[in-house]
Amino acid sequence: MKTQVGVEKKINVRQMAIIGMLSAISIMLSMTPLGFIPIGPVNATIMHIPVIIGSIIEGPMVGGILGLIFGLTSFMRAITTPSPTNFMFMNPIVSILPRVLMGIATYYIYKSVFKLTKNLSVSGLCSGFLGSIINTFGVLGLVYLLYAQRYVEAIGGDTSTAGAVILGIAATNGIPEAIVGALVVSGVVIILKKSKK
Repeated sequence: MKTQVGVEKKINVRQMAIIGMLSAISIMLSMTPLGFIPIGPVNATIMHIPVIIGSIIEGPMVGGILGLIFGLTSFMRAITTPSPTNFMFMNPIVSILPRVLMGIATYYIYKSVFKLTKNLSVSGLCSGFLGSIINTFGVLGLVYLLYAQRYVEAIGGDTSTAGAVILGIAATNGIPEAIVGALVVSGVVIILKKSKK
């Protein structure tokens, strides 16, 4: 009985340490230019990648907590840093909900793909790609539902084509982010999974 309690505490301590470490990385990326990778005219964000990695390595609960912390960081930045589009992220449905869902869903995507392929690299690529897509399209989908006209007006676009403008932004930013996410997550997951054995 004592051994079981010790193991549970050890696992919880490890998970808390991973949450702390990956949250710190995610927050640092959100507050510095390191969180953005220029790909031609587009800046792909990598702030969501620690959430995906934590979910794959430690499970959906850790992924959900990391997603919550990532979402809260967006929420706090929206409140404290003035920007024409920050009003969207002051709504926790936009800033927090998609990030929590990404953190939970990524684990199940990884497990499902690994069950089919038995391949760490393919599983990492798929979960990194789809996790990034969930983040980008989740946020922008909610922006479209809740703030389409106001958002397009804030970025100086044509409000009569709000849907097309938001879809264009989702594709332009979302695809490069998903490719970067797939490559980074796959590489990191292979190293971490092998080191856990």
